[in-house]
Amino acid sequence: MFKNNVISKSVRLAMVFGASAGFASVAMAQQEENTTEEAKEQPAERIQVIGSRIRTDNFGSATPVDILTTDIAETQGLMTLGDLLRTSTIAAGSNQITSALTVGFNQDGGAGSETISLRGLGANRTLVLLNGRRAGPAGTRGGVSSFDLNTLPISVIERVEILKDGASSLYGSDAVAGVVNIITKKGDESTINVYGSKPMESGGESYSGNITFGKTFDRGSVRVLADYKKTMELTRGDRDYYGCAERYIFDVATGEQADPIDPRTGKAHCNDLAWGMWMYNGGAPNYRGTVAQYDYDGSMANFGAPGYVSTGSPLDITTPAGWFPVGYDRVSDGYTQANHPFLDRETFIPETDVMSLYVQGDYDLTDSVSAYAEALHSKRKTVINSFRQFWHDAAFYTPLFGDELPPSAAGWGGAVLLDPTVMTDHSGSETTVDYSRIVLGLEGNLGDYFWDVSYQYSHNKGVYENAIIFNDSLMSSGQASQGFSCNGTTPISKRNCVTVPWFDPHFINGDISQEVRDYLFGWDRGETIYKQQTIDAYITGDLFELPAGGVGFAFGSSFQRDEIEDTPGYNTLNDNVWGSTSSGITAGASNTRAVYGEVNIPLLADLPFVNALDLSVSSRYTDVSTYGDDVTYKAGLNWDIGAGFRVRASRGSSFRSPALFELFLKDQTGYVSQGSIDPCQNWFEKFQNGTISDRVAENCAKDVPENFVRSISSAQVTTRGGAGNVSAETSVSEILGLVWTSEDSKIAASIDYYTIEISDEITQLTAAQVVGGCYNSENFETEPLCDLFTRLDGTNDDWGIDNVDSTYVNIATQVVKGVDIGLSYAHDVSYGQFIFDYKHTIQLTKETQLFADSDPIEYISRTGFPKHVGNLNATLRMDDWRFTWNAQIIGKTDPKKFLTKPTVTYRGVEYAMVSRTPTSIYHSVSASVDIMENLDVTFGFANLFDKVPPKVTTGVTGYRQGTSVMQSQYDPLGRRLFVNVTYSF
Repeated sequence: MFKNNVISKSVRLAMVFGASAGFASVAMAQQEENTTEEAKEQPAERIQVIGSRIRTDNFGSATPVDILTTDIAETQGLMTLGDLLRTSTIAAGSNQITSALTVGFNQDGGAGSETISLRGLGANRTLVLLNGRRAGPAGTRGGVSSFDLNTLPISVIERVEILKDGASSLYGSDAVAGVVNIITKKGDESTINVYGSKPMESGGESYSGNITFGKTFDRGSVRVLADYKKTMELTRGDRDYYGCAERYIFDVATGEQADPIDPRTGKAHCNDLAWGMWMYNGGAPNYRGTVAQYDYDGSMANFGAPGYVSTGSPLDITTPAGWFPVGYDRVSDGYTQANHPFLDRETFIPETDVMSLYVQGDYDLTDSVSAYAEALHSKRKTVINSFRQFWHDAAFYTPLFGDELPPSAAGWGGAVLLDPTVMTDHSGSETTVDYSRIVLGLEGNLGDYFWDVSYQYSHNKGVYENAIIFNDSLMSSGQASQGFSCNGTTPISKRNCVTVPWFDPHFINGDISQEVRDYLFGWDRGETIYKQQTIDAYITGDLFELPAGGVGFAFGSSFQRDEIEDTPGYNTLNDNVWGSTSSGITAGASNTRAVYGEVNIPLLADLPFVNALDLSVSSRYTDVSTYGDDVTYKAGLNWDIGAGFRVRASRGSSFRSPALFELFLKDQTGYVSQGSIDPCQNWFEKFQNGTISDRVAENCAKDVPENFVRSISSAQVTTRGGAGNVSAETSVSEILGLVWTSEDSKIAASIDYYTIEISDEITQLTAAQVVGGCYNSENFETEPLCDLFTRLDGTNDDWGIDNVDSTYVNIATQVVKGVDIGLSYAHDVSYGQFIFDYKHTIQLTKETQLFADSDPIEYISRTGFPKHVGNLNATLRMDDWRFTWNAQIIGKTDPKKFLTKPTVTYRGVEYAMVSRTPTSIYHSVSASVDIMENLDVTFGFANLFDKVPPKVTTGVTGYRQGTSVMQSQYDPLGRRLFVNVTYSF
């Protein structure tokens, strides 16, 4: 039979290739020593392995490859493809997008999506293949461009091959940082599998079940798998380390924690999200701070919170009984209520349900032609619960400013503007993603040549429903001049007007009547469609013989069409979503045509110090309808020295045209806090404290006065595609490595130096980069970044940022450099076999330079980018038992050296900060046993020693939940028990 009789052998050879080239494990080679005599007598099969389209029986490669098998997932309690990929050191060295990081943060792919970013260069620079063919993007919102790892159940996967080098000349656009090739299981085994993972504390439980039917017959095979997976929600209240955030500051002299103390608890004050009556202008003689809070349980009065004291002036602030000023000095900071009960119910890891169906088959049409097909359908539902503040955008004026307050505001007075800030749990989303992919193909032999023609179609439909606050309802809810009442129907949301009790302290606390909730709150439903079609055809074989061997070649062409249409909800389109993102319809398409070729030339063989010396060269011409054309290349040298030593080296270029959303994203508006982007907010005090530079202070003085402290409103950020302005990015990657394998193949070691340099990288400048870059410019008067934002006109002394234009642009360069190290060892002992495998990556640099005249920004040693990451796996096999120990090593980070000042200023006093995260090692242990011939059980503990994420000071990292670092390297769940049971039939 043409295809099926080589499946197992191809897998075996690929494993050996992985051990020699990428050091997945010597164990894989060892496990195959008992090959049948019949297979030994057969000539070596030529197969295709990642990194080349040439079918060969030489498994030494000029490019390193990692092999991850699903055995790793089973023995470490990993439930998803994303979990498995994050064990690779090429991914562990940078923060990855997980479902947790889509909660509260706008990420490409939308809520609940999970992607893979090799070398920290971004998911859109990592190409994901499924059985050697592109896997189309999945997700929601306009930023869809990458494969969502949720769509493929881990139960269908046999192994994952990770090419640790750029490969655009072989595989096309996006293969900048490397290629992830997912290989599915084959064969006629049928199984029922159940899995469960239970943390020692509640929240974050995971369960899955699947059934597989496989059948091989005379002329082909078929395999069908149905899988269901459920991840339970983990809320912030489920783990102490994600609860309300402390400032986490320390006395410089004593090292003691110096946070203000909450007199109600006697502990460090928790400083998350406050609510109450914000006040502005401050003309009252007894003005204290900017906020007053209501004493709901009497604790503020019981613990001596100071109230407003009259000075006898008619301008004095007056409040109803039970209101106290807070947040105006160190002592009153401790009284500030910033730990609302809604916080504990906020989602950290969302509840997610995924149902998948996968079918693949092949059929030999003739002795030399085989047809194959794959079909995948996946449905994911992700639910996120959250909480938020809201307020009326126009502060309410007291009578001293010419307006009358309504009866409900009795007791409020003085020379001050009032702005009630309300808490609500009407916040969150529900996302459903339906993803389908089919592949149809023919492959065969034409004499001594192998050919393959395939068609791939993927269709993504994502529906996202977001809890929103109607802007028209909020704006119609009443102002002082209108007597705080309204009539009629709102123009967009079509709600009948309801009087909103802005001055009711219980309303401010989130106790909102159903009538008011129906008036102010609703849901908005958007839909994302992404389609991708690919036709690929190639032929490979030997051209002719040289003294050192046959010259292999591959030649092919491809056509790819991508289409996106993202239609936000009705209210989003009509800019009727208060305090949240609004956007237009993102729609566009592109056609990509390419021809490519590859040749492998054996230069020398069977000479002293040269067992073999091969040169591989590949090139690709690509033409993209939305950009233009370009040529990429790659050259590699594979030198088998002898005595088990081999040198490998490669250099290649890559080319990535702008993704559809980078071109066509329709104006998308969101809001950020002024303090997070504006260095000129309270700039005079910052300058006196030494927290901003002379240059920033000098430039801020040209735009805003010394007495500008803070802005009332948030800053609006507008993001749009860069069609007509952005060009393709290019890159060059280099690898130089040394490999050694012992004569008996029981010991293997490798070391590879890598470098990737990206030019004209496409990126979206953040609002902070735009504004900060403007005021840090030596050429402030002519700085282009200063044209990308506007300020308010100073009405009511408010000079805050009005709008920032955050579009996609080409930046100058990004460079990553590092060293990958691998060591594997297998040893037979009297009681079984011991297998050891260790991989380590040393990240030497990850540097970004925004513009040609900008100072480079180094990321290594910042939070989320440790210099060292490692993965150690040890297995002992004894008869029917297998014992496994794994250690995931995340090196220390310390971004303090990148800060202009090594301390933080709080209330005018310098305090020591905690920015360093120590080396973290997560251990997992497991045991597997074959209870009977067809029943396998694996059980163990992940995060055996219950290691929690490290704590850092506020402002040190952009990703912090509670006081803990929020990066994908750190386990959020704690110690957990996992069990996996497989029954074969």
